[in-house]
Amino acid sequence: MSSKNSQPTEPETQEELAQKEELNKKIKEQKILVDELSNLRKNRRVYTQQPNSNIFFLADRGETLSSCKKDLDNMRKEYQDI
Repeated sequence: MSSKNSQPTEPETQEELAQKEELNKKIKEQKILVDELSNLRKNRRVYTQQPNSNIFFLADRGETLSSCKKDLDNMRKEYQDI
């Protein structure tokens, strides 16, 4: 037998459910971002926002797309682990 309690208590279940819903929302947003970047023409400009600021810098479309795909994959893995 496992040392963990087989049935989680109600607060843990609610917390996990809320966390799962939040992560699902972020996954949907990330999917849309990946789709939008994938459908851009090659010559379109892409800007990325600096963390914790309102400043945007010109970025490479391909690098931004691959970064967003990696983030999406990480979110999906985290969602499956929950």
